[in-house]
Amino acid sequence: MKVGCIGLGDIARKAYLPVLGARPGLDLHLHTRTPATLTEVADSLRLPAGNRHATLDDLLAQDLDAAFVHAPTAVHPEIVTRLLEAGVPTYVDKPLAYRFADSERLVALAEARNVSLAVGFNRRHAPGYVQCADHPRELILMQKNRVGLPEEPRAMILDDFIHVVDTLRFLVPGPVDDITVRARVAEGLLHHVVLQLSGDGFTALGVMNRLSGSAEEILEVSGQDTKRQVLNLSEVIDHKGQPTVRRRGDWVPVARQRGIEQAVLTFLDTVGAGKVLSARDALATHELCERVVREVERHPGAA
Repeated sequence: MKVGCIGLGDIARKAYLPVLGARPGLDLHLHTRTPATLTEVADSLRLPAGNRHATLDDLLAQDLDAAFVHAPTAVHPEIVTRLLEAGVPTYVDKPLAYRFADSERLVALAEARNVSLAVGFNRRHAPGYVQCADHPRELILMQKNRVGLPEEPRAMILDDFIHVVDTLRFLVPGPVDDITVRARVAEGLLHHVVLQLSGDGFTALGVMNRLSGSAEEILEVSGQDTKRQVLNLSEVIDHKGQPTVRRRGDWVPVARQRGIEQAVLTFLDTVGAGKVLSARDALATHELCERVVREVERHPGAA
């Protein structure tokens, strides 16, 4: 299977390339516009000269079976369009694009060409979060906080808060009837945002605080007098009277703990089997994010 990787930044090198590089029978081709990075990464993977591509045109000439896009979000629409038009099944880091209209166009293009398009919502595959989907979920609370990182609202919501939005959508046990957004914006920067989704018998809260004093990710699902808590994707605590703690094994790779390995292998196995993946559900997450952006931008203090 001939697979391209476009963009060789931290996320590609730390999370995706170790998985792709260990996949049996995979012919890996790399592309970045930075020559030194291309050489460094390709050398580390012992790839021959024919698997190193300085231009997207050169990469597309390789007749790829699939491609992974880890380039900056701003260039996703251009790169993904080229791949889909060439008939290449494509996995792209979230988000598809900063603007919902661009995301919608890409999903429509994939459907029109009958080409797989997948968005990297790895938390749907993270073991701790998958276990939460099997737990009673009358109340869902997810926090993803950072230290000293207030940011322009659209970039913060589409690049980071989108994980919270998608995880809530993944875990809610029924149709959402009401959506509420609260935020603090000062001098054009988003300090914190809260999203509430509610429906028949459940409430889901997503919180991101960029001035929290702590970098942390906490997920809690509760119902029927029990609670399951996941700390930083690695520690699962069940509460029913006395808490029970399960920690990530010492030899479990970070990519597996965070669901990236599972997301990659699921994509490759599905494409290899000749099936077409739809990004329509991922588009619904982008649409909800666009709603959050609009609500935040109405807030006093937004640019």
